[in-house]
This record gives sequence, C-alpha cells and structure tokens, in this order.
Amino acid sequence: MSTPVILEVALNGVTKKSQNAAAPETHAEIAADALACFAEGAAIVHTHTTRPSPTPQAFAEDYLGAYRAVLAQKPDAILYPTVGFGIDGTARYDHVAHLAEAGAIRQAVLDPGSVNLGASGADGWPAPMDFVYVNSPSDVRHMAELCRKHGLGPSIAIFEPGWLRVILAMQRAGTLPPGALVKLYFAAGGYLPQAPRSGARSEPQASEVNAVAEPSFSTPPIPEAFEMYLAMLRGSGLNWAVAVLGGDIFDTPIAELAVQRGGHLRVGLEDHASAKSNVDAVRKAKALAEKHGRRLATCAEAGKLLGIPR
Repeated sequence: MSTPVILEVALNGVTKKSQNAAAPETHAEIAADALACFAEGAAIVHTHTTRPSPTPQAFAEDYLGAYRAVLAQKPDAILYPTVGFGIDGTARYDHVAHLAEAGAIRQAVLDPGSVNLGASGADGWPAPMDFVYVNSPSDVRHMAELCRKHGLGPSIAIFEPGWLRVILAMQRAGTLPPGALVKLYFAAGGYLPQAPRSGARSEPQASEVNAVAEPSFSTPPIPEAFEMYLAMLRGSGLNWAVAVLGGDIFDTPIAELAVQRGGHLRVGLEDHASAKSNVDAVRKAKALAEKHGRRLATCAEAGKLLGIPR
C-alpha cells in the first residue's frame, strides 16, 4: 500500500481578511477553518496570530484562544505556530515552550537560516523594504533544543539550498530532533512587503504585501529545482514536503511531482493569498493524491510516519 500524503495547511500568515475574505483572523474563525480542513483530510495546521504581543506568554495565550477550541473537538490535531514577530532575540521562539507545556502543539518551527523575502521592483532592483527574516546560527540551535526538550517534531522550512545543508549536517551528526518534516519552498510570486519598514523583526501587514511577480528568494517551481533538492535529500530518509509561495501550487508541476515521488504537500492561504479557501485547497490535494493511488494521512498516521515524540 502506498504511503499516505501528509498535508499541511497554512491557514493565514501574512494574508489578511482585507486581502482575501476567506482568510481567518479571529480565534473562532481560525478554529473553525482548522477543524474544517482536518475534516477534509489535512493532518497539520499552521497558523499565525492576528495581532502583535509583547511577551512569549502573551503570544502563547493568543494562539491558545484558537488551539484550545480545535483540540476540544480533535485532540490528536497537529498544530504549530510561527515565530514571535515583534519580540527580539531567542525570546521570539519561547512561546513554543508555553504552548508545549499546555499540551497544545506537537510541532515547532525550526528554520535553519536567514533570507530576504522580497521581490524585484519595476526597475529590476530589489523592492525597498527593511524586513529580513533572521535566524542566526545560535537561533537555530535554540529552536532545535526547544523541539528536543519538549518532544516536538521540527517543522523545517527550506527557503534556500543552504538551509537544507544545515539540516542534513545535523541529521548526519545525530543532533536533528526526531519527528522532522522538511518542507521545500519554491517561489512563484511576491510574498512579503515592498514598502520601506523600520525594524527587521516585525511581521508585515496586508497592505504591504508585495504583488510584484518576480521573487528575489528561493528557486522557481520547476522540475530542475525539485530534482536538485531530491538529489540533496537522497539517502537521508527524511520526510519531505513541497510548498509554493506566492502562487498556486496546483498550477505548477511541483505538487504532482511530489505526490508521484512519495513526498508530501503544504497548501493554504498563507502561501497562495488569492486561493478560493483553505478547504478548497485541501480538496484539490486530496484529489491529486487519489489520482496517483495515494490518500491523505490522518493526524494519527502523520504523527506516526514522522515519528513525532509528543
């Protein structure tokens, strides 16, 4: 029997309701959308908070406003948050400890590098912006230790090939926490703001989201880039998924290639701001998996396949 497809849904991210009416923002909306995606076959749901918070504890409480409602109806749900934008230093990640201690999450972010998440302007120059997604080497070690300490599976974004080299080195050395899911990010369009900003730690707002088509990060969603990543992963045994930022993954060859080659998928309004809805994306993923003789993994199956300790 074929291995089922683990499907992650990124519910909101930088996509706000002013940009897409289907984007969930309130705790009730986030919980309802998450439960609807789980009911359609998603195994993992990733969310952002809807407002900045001054401390890790406050960030955790904001997440719990939605996560408690999800877990009350689906106790085995795999949920995880983003980093604490607006908080400096390693404290950006420390809401993870509060959420783990509350029994609310089974995964946590482990992003092994830094990147300019921008795009080119009309003049070909990088669009003017101050935001840099920063994860220093010490930050990466801190994120990994949080995963290990709290029994959380690392949810690993790979924005650039060098990020995957970091993860592979950790795995070879036996220091990568168990339960990892490596997500290969391809870029089809603009993703973050082009307006100038002060402060590299603040999350962009909907009015600033870059609509310029040519991203200045990652690789394009083409088979050659996909094959490069698979060549790097060869022999590692790591579970991997694909995502396309700034565009529809189903309009690229990446989703079908991943399903054909035994990989997994990430979809959602965070990545594709103009999608019909998160539930619609789940249904498309389900149809694609079934087309190739696979099905979507349940939360319990996904946890077992990944080896998430918690």
